[in-house]
Amino acid sequence: MPVKTLRKPKPPPAFTGERADGASIAALHRQAEDCERCDLYKHATQVVFGEGPPHAPIVLVGEQPGDREDVLGRPFVGPAGRLLDECLREADIDRSLCYVTNAVKHFKFERRGKRRLHSRPNAGEIQRCAWWLAAEIELLEPKLIVALGATALYALMGRSIGLTKYRGHLLKTMNGTPLLVTVHPSYLLRIRDRDEAQAARQAFVVDLARMQSFLPPE
Repeated sequence: MPVKTLRKPKPPPAFTGERADGASIAALHRQAEDCERCDLYKHATQVVFGEGPPHAPIVLVGEQPGDREDVLGRPFVGPAGRLLDECLREADIDRSLCYVTNAVKHFKFERRGKRRLHSRPNAGEIQRCAWWLAAEIELLEPKLIVALGATALYALMGRSIGLTKYRGHLLKTMNGTPLLVTVHPSYLLRIRDRDEAQAARQAFVVDLARMQSFLPPE
């Protein structure tokens, strides 16, 4: 009987070894302003790069910028960002100590009249934009990465790790960095039942509180 050769698991998009080359986050940001690695730049207002301290101990990774972020050019400044700020405070986490970014740097949307409605990025777009996320992680060398939602989790861990199964768990990325799995704050905004929404918010705060042990002592 012939021996089967097992294929090596495909590395997740952010850890393929391919990434942008920049001496600083600011240098990467300048490069990304001209990014045409996928077609999303054609309709977005501008690239929305990550922001935070250059040596942040924690990196929070979301999916993509929303409408407000696209207009202002900053990550997590819309409704989901405000909710994230509130939940971080409840978890006793100072957001100013964290670097916040997205797996995809341009806003993907569908037009409905005058409104621009969020459209989930596909695997190809996530893979192409991981060029920037990988470089951010390489420069920052964080003590912890937080995957906010399924898109971020795919970019950082690949298809084999499911959000529902690993929610609230600490995993390790291919380069050995601890990774916390949780939901994206926009998920909480979509819950209509008041009691369910409150319970989900409390669970999110519990997840975020796990970040405390990765912050420097005061």
